[in-house]
Amino acid sequence: MPKGYWIASVRVDDAAKWQQYVEAARPAFAEHGGRFLARGGAQEEAESALGRSRHVICEFPSLAAAQACYHSAEYQAARKLREGAGIATITLLEGLE
Repeated sequence: MPKGYWIASVRVDDAAKWQQYVEAARPAFAEHGGRFLARGGAQEEAESALGRSRHVICEFPSLAAAQACYHSAEYQAARKLREGAGIATITLLEGLE
């Protein structure tokens, strides 16, 4: 079964508020088997019009697990903490077999 992934491109405007979201979201990722492969760090925007300063890749056992995490009550509660802290584009996708 192919793995599932979250790919996020983010601009953080309020670091303290964003950190509250990160802490609140941790249990949802743990519960659904999420494992961060990249989170922030050095980057080069080779081709982008988004102007996002942070990128995140999180691996899950399957696309269904990635979707369950995103739609879980725990993550949705954490997501509300992110409002006003920045902007994010999050894509859930299935990996290769």
